[in-house]
Amino acid sequence: MNAIELRASLGLAGVYALRMLGMFLILPVFALYAQNLPGATNHTLIGIALGSYGLTQALLQLPLGMLSDKIGRKKVIYGGLLLFALGSFVAAGAHDIATLTLGRVIQGAGAISAAITALLADLTREENRTKAMAIIGMSIGTTFAASLVLGPLLAKYIGVNGIFTLTGVLALAALLGVWLIIPNPVISRFHSDTEAKPKRLPDILRNRALLPLNYGIFALHAAQMAMFVTIPFSLIKTAHLDKSQHWQVYLPITVIGFLLMVPAIIYGEKKGKLKQVFVGAIALMSLAQLGMAVALDSFWQIVVWLGLYFIAFNILEATLPSLISKIAPADAKGTAIGVYNTAQSFGLFLGAAAGGWLYSLYGASGVFTFTSLLMLSWLVWAARMQPPKAVRSVMYHIGEDWQGNPADLSRELNRQTGVNEAIVLLEDRVAYLKVEQKGWDEVSVKQLIQATF
Repeated sequence: MNAIELRASLGLAGVYALRMLGMFLILPVFALYAQNLPGATNHTLIGIALGSYGLTQALLQLPLGMLSDKIGRKKVIYGGLLLFALGSFVAAGAHDIATLTLGRVIQGAGAISAAITALLADLTREENRTKAMAIIGMSIGTTFAASLVLGPLLAKYIGVNGIFTLTGVLALAALLGVWLIIPNPVISRFHSDTEAKPKRLPDILRNRALLPLNYGIFALHAAQMAMFVTIPFSLIKTAHLDKSQHWQVYLPITVIGFLLMVPAIIYGEKKGKLKQVFVGAIALMSLAQLGMAVALDSFWQIVVWLGLYFIAFNILEATLPSLISKIAPADAKGTAIGVYNTAQSFGLFLGAAAGGWLYSLYGASGVFTFTSLLMLSWLVWAARMQPPKAVRSVMYHIGEDWQGNPADLSRELNRQTGVNEAIVLLEDRVAYLKVEQKGWDEVSVKQLIQATF
C-alpha cells in the first residue's frame, strides 16, 4: 500500500469503528437500563427499542450506497454520521421508552456502511483492496470485543445516557476525521466488488449457494440480540453479579474466543477445510444455545455456555465473509455483500424484538429455545452445502487507454492455469478473477491483461 491507501484504509476503519462502537457499547447494558424507563411495560418494547436500529439500517444501507454513486461518497457519509449523532443525542435525553426507540431509529438511519466501502474502493488500487477491507474487518471485531468490556464499566461511571452522549460526540469526531483525514478520490466510479447492482439483485437473492449464508448471518445476529435481551438479567439474578461487574465475565470469554478463532480459520483456509470449520462452528453455536435453554441455573453454567457461544460466534463472523467472497459471482460480489449485510441488519431487529417478546412470556428458556431452533435449522442447511472451492479473489486494473475486447480477454483469462472464474468489466476498468490458492499462473494473467485483444 502507498501512503494515500494506508491513510484511507486506517482512517475509514476508524470511522467504521467509532460508529460500531456506538452500537456495541450499549449491548450488554441496554435492557437493564430500558426496563426502568416509563412506558417499558414489558420486554417486548425493550427488545423493539434495542433492535429498531437494525430495521432502519436494513432498509436504508443499500439505497444510501447507491445514492453515494450519484451525489458523492463523502456527502452521504457526512449525512449518515450527522443522523447517527442526532439519534444518539435523542436517545441520551430520552425519558421514556418511546423516545429511546425514536433515537435508535434515527441512529440506524445513518446507514453508511456501503458508502464507506465504496469510498475505500475509490481510494485503493485493485490489488490492495482486499487488504484494505481486512483492516476494516479487524476494526469491527476489535470494537465488538472491547465494547462488551467497556459498556458495563462506562455505564457505572457515566450511565447509559452518558454512553449515548459519548457515541454522539464520537460520531461528530468521525465526521471531522472524514473531512480532515480521508483524501478526496481523484475518480469516483462504480465498483462491482464493493457496491450493489440493482439489476443483479434478483440473481443474488435466488442464488442457492448464497441462501444458507444469508440466512446464517440473519440467524446469527438474531440470536445475538435475543441473547443480550436475556443474559444481563441472568447474570444479575442467577450469578448475583452487579451490572458494573458483567465485564469480568465478558473479558475472558471474548479473549479466549478470539484466540481459538485464529487457528480454526487458518486451518480451514490453508487445508481447504473451510466448510468443516464452518459447520463445526454452527454445531458449537447450537450446543451453546441449547445449553442456555436448559441450564442457566448457576454462574459457571452461564460462563461455559457464553464461552462456547463466543468461540463459535468469532469463527462464524470470520468465515461467513470469506465464503461469500468464494461463492458469489465475480462480477456481483458487491451485490452479494449488500444482500448479506441487509440480512444481518434485519436479524438485529427481529432477534431483539422476538427475544423481548419471548422473555416476557416464557423467560430465558423460551428465548433460547427460539435461538436453538434458528441455529439447528441453519446447521441442517449448511451441512448440505457444497464445499466452496479453495479459491481467492484477485483484481487487476484495466488501463484507461486499453482498447481490447472485454469478452475476448475474459475467455483467455478463463483458460489460464489455476483460474476458476474471470470476467472483465470495462465500465469498472477491472478484471475480476477467482484463482486457486496455489499454482495459478500469475505471470501469464498479467501478460494477457497488458496485451490488446
